[in-house]
Amino acid sequence: MGGERAILSLVDRFYFYMDILPEAKDVRNMHAQNLTGAKTKLFKFLSGWLGGPDLFVEEFGHPRLRQRHFPFAIGEPEAEQWLLCMEKALSEMTMNAQLRESLWQALQQLARHMVNQ
Repeated sequence: MGGERAILSLVDRFYFYMDILPEAKDVRNMHAQNLTGAKTKLFKFLSGWLGGPDLFVEEFGHPRLRQRHFPFAIGEPEAEQWLLCMEKALSEMTMNAQLRESLWQALQQLARHMVNQ
């Protein structure tokens, strides 16, 4: 995908869209006003999830994503809002089309796995 720099760029663009898109307001409201902590955690998670250094695990232990997201009411609308932001961010990344499609499929599965409502 392009290493650390590419992941940082994806995370920055993702949260940029979450901040500006009215269609993403519900998922944005689940986050703290300051997104620095969320950006750091997503970057560290994606680093390991994409095959790089397992930074999230080293600092926080096993991701247990679904369990970590239980405090938040995540329905299909919230998952779709998250995916909207991620799709826009991903579309700005320079990468092989096949890699982009594989990554997009995996991110869709990940987002839908978080639905708990």
